[in-house]
Amino acid sequence: MTGVTLQNVIKKYGDIQVIHGVDLEIDDGEFCVFVGPSGCGKSTLLRMVAGLEETSAGQIVIGERDVTRMEPAERGVAMVFQTYALYPHMTVKENMGFGLKMNGYPKAEIEAKVAEASRILKLDDYLKRKPSALSGGQRQRVSIGRAIVRGPEVFLFDEPLSNLDAELRVEMRVEIARLHKEIGATMIYVTHDQVEAMTLADKIVVLRAGRIEQVGAPLDLYRDPDNKFVAGFIGSPSMNFLNGVVDKGAVRIDALDRTISVAMPLPADGTAVHVGIRPEQCTITRDGPLTVDLSEALGGVSYTHVVTSTGEKVVVEERGLDRMREGDPVSLDFDPQDVMLFDAATEARLR
Repeated sequence: MTGVTLQNVIKKYGDIQVIHGVDLEIDDGEFCVFVGPSGCGKSTLLRMVAGLEETSAGQIVIGERDVTRMEPAERGVAMVFQTYALYPHMTVKENMGFGLKMNGYPKAEIEAKVAEASRILKLDDYLKRKPSALSGGQRQRVSIGRAIVRGPEVFLFDEPLSNLDAELRVEMRVEIARLHKEIGATMIYVTHDQVEAMTLADKIVVLRAGRIEQVGAPLDLYRDPDNKFVAGFIGSPSMNFLNGVVDKGAVRIDALDRTISVAMPLPADGTAVHVGIRPEQCTITRDGPLTVDLSEALGGVSYTHVVTSTGEKVVVEERGLDRMREGDPVSLDFDPQDVMLFDAATEARLR
């Protein structure tokens, strides 16, 4: 079994603490994605697992081994970086086998491992090419192949698709998902792109300011976020948030001049709350007190930005041929049972 366990892991740079007591269990064979905004500590945490950053306190266990103080080469991990870092004078085949060659592996074993990685990644037609003759996606596949031939217990990916264009990112997401399915290894993947996280992960770890906000399966985080940060980060476009006030056992939303009843216990009257509703859960109709500020037409779907009377904005997902345009007067509606409420002071979810 080759899971990964982090126990009260802390990282400090001098007096500045950037990772604050992280506890996490990643099961054997699981695809775990660290996601969060820039500066949240996700890459630092990954590098600590790899041994590229020293762990200030706490324990990192891979399989049954405490690797906290081990050198990177001793940990049984392989890392794929944002930059491909391929040797330009070597062919694809030579790049993938170079690490094994430097470690004294027999030539026949290197050939076999490279051939298997090439088969998995569909690189057989490119083995004699040099990196300059490859596309960005092909170079990243070679970089992944170099990791595969090492036969690691755990694969670590540090934003591997960031340098690719949109079409190649989609293609490589599919490739990485297929790779995980075929080899079944434990994988930890870092990204700031929540779409990548939702489509790839068995488990998502949402980080903010060096702390874990929530851990769970993608749809669990989408349907049942613990706080406003997670609710806003998971889902594309982001959840809409409007200011609300508890009033006589209901919630008054001044931006929409509407009071809604919800099937949950509410705090005392006068308590400020944030009302969350996702774009796909809103409906929009012509004529009304609100105004369309912007419409993003993406083909089969449009995202219509509506300005409320208080200046707050709501994004609505529209489908079909009859869609709103900039400046149109409109009304918004939604099912109150789809609403999520968050305490305005703590941002914790009200349940």
